[in-house]
Amino acid sequence: MDASNPASPRWRKSRYSNNGGECVEVADLDTGAVGVRDSKSPNLGHLTFQANTWATFTANVKAGQYNRR
Repeated sequence: MDASNPASPRWRKSRYSNNGGECVEVADLDTGAVGVRDSKSPNLGHLTFQANTWATFTANVKAGQYNRR
């Protein structure tokens, strides 16, 4: 959290991130939603997803549903 703004979200990257600059950051928002932003340009804002939508997306990623064939 940002000490100057206690309501600011805690942004995190995947533990699989290799610091190559092609990362997204994710945060749990106070509204119960999930924020997603570009780690290279955090000041440009973020996309907001409902928590259940984000959970479905990440489960599908883990299951390989978006892998190229």
